[in-house]
Amino acid sequence: MRRIAACTPAATGVLMVAAAICGGCGRLANHPLVTEARQEVERNPRVQERLAGPGGAVSCDTAVTGRANETDGIAAMEFAASGSRGRGTVVVEGKKFAGGWTVTRLELRPGDGGDPLVLTADLESRGPSDTPKFDPSATKATSNPAPPPPAEIEIALPPGGPAG
Repeated sequence: MRRIAACTPAATGVLMVAAAICGGCGRLANHPLVTEARQEVERNPRVQERLAGPGGAVSCDTAVTGRANETDGIAAMEFAASGSRGRGTVVVEGKKFAGGWTVTRLELRPGDGGDPLVLTADLESRGPSDTPKFDPSATKATSNPAPPPPAEIEIALPPGGPAG
């Protein structure tokens, strides 16, 4: 076991920040959205072509930055992906619904500054999605109109004025 000889207030602050950053990275790296995004990026043929070429492999870094708010149910995270041809940044965003987390945006931003590869539709085509789809032919929902307000309202006030 290694000990730190002297822990000044400044050193303590640095250690606390480092622990918070590393702890956050670990939790984000295991987030369900990151797991799903990594699987899609590593097997997606368009990503493979862009970063690794035919027959090449794409790998994802374990360091993840961003935020995942369990209370609000909103997450946005990033991590690096690389292959023999280049590197890029994977951006994954999601929303938490009753059934769990759902990817709402997944894209690869190539490190060479090229156009991003939007992978959201690729991911959705491989499995079920609980995000409602837009149906342009759906009929408008009807609701019963609210009853009209009463013609007169009587409010009885107690006698006397305000106490002062």
